[in-house]
Amino acid sequence: MRQALVRARRAAGRVHPNPAVGAVVVRGERVLGAGHTQAAGGPHAEVMALDAARRRHGARALRGSTLAVTLEPCNHTGRTPPCTESIVSAAVRRVWIGSRDPHPLVRGRGTRRLRRAGIEVVGGILEDECREHHRGFLSVHERGRPWVILKIAATLDGRLATSAGESRWITGARARDRVHSLREKVDAVLVGSETAVRDDPELTARRGGRERHRPIRVVVDSKLRLPRAARMVSGPDPERTWLLSSRAAPDRRRRALEAAGARVISVRRRGAHLDLAAAFEKLANEGLTTILVEGGGVLGAALLRSDLVDELHWFAAPAWLGGDARPALAELGIARLADRLELDEPRVSQLGGDLYIRGRVLRTGARGRKRR
Repeated sequence: MRQALVRARRAAGRVHPNPAVGAVVVRGERVLGAGHTQAAGGPHAEVMALDAARRRHGARALRGSTLAVTLEPCNHTGRTPPCTESIVSAAVRRVWIGSRDPHPLVRGRGTRRLRRAGIEVVGGILEDECREHHRGFLSVHERGRPWVILKIAATLDGRLATSAGESRWITGARARDRVHSLREKVDAVLVGSETAVRDDPELTARRGGRERHRPIRVVVDSKLRLPRAARMVSGPDPERTWLLSSRAAPDRRRRALEAAGARVISVRRRGAHLDLAAAFEKLANEGLTTILVEGGGVLGAALLRSDLVDELHWFAAPAWLGGDARPALAELGIARLADRLELDEPRVSQLGGDLYIRGRVLRTGARGRKRR
């Protein structure tokens, strides 16, 4: 199962709306084949692993073998046939499953189909690790929204830009490399319109000067301020730029951006701003499972106030900018320490000269009990 997880992580951020599953076929201590889910419409992990084993060792070698898979195999026809039928036809003897699939078309049906075929099924193998890997897919089907990661790069006194707005670069090269690694493993990167207009980012994942991944770029842009000349629109794959806007946004801006290839998604308002919970529900319906938020202190605070952040990655530079600089987070509206936000068992490390703090976001309730 650990080898299946290694395979699964290779697919992270590249196969939505499908989960990034990994699978390994073994006989005794011998690995016969391994694979991970391909891009939407391509083979799933189980089929990839079985085909790899068949090519290397022949179909007879699969008879009586064991398949380890990080998520329960599907038993329905979507863009591809049911994985359970491929497993049954391969005459696999047993299947080890990491995590149950909560998708309404699966949800135990895959396990039951395999058992009816006489295949031994054992669930819960490294379940915590498998659920952690599949947390985005599970979040969509268990909570109706993607898994949301908030990234903040700030000084020790919690400032992300000078009073004049200068922010490049607060943290060092190793911290920025880690951000690119985060981008490489998510379905989408989300920023606010202020960040998109001011910095004109590409929001791609690069390593060693080479582009490794181009996630969906989502901009919270209620008034459609993003210009057609922005790199996210004028560069390659403008259709991978999605703008969350109000229905009251100017029609001419909407038409211009859509003509350039960008996608505009209307979201209802909640007071003066977009309803972010409704926006994330729409993004889940569009197939996004994991979102990295990189945009600004106002957007980050709004998401935290709405309990829409699951995980925080804070990069702290060993420097100060003072009270007149721009804060890493806007107002959270917390009047009592009992209601403060905290990280659950935070991990702290060092990247070059910067501190790197990450963990799950918790809110402390009135009686001191923490909830995710």
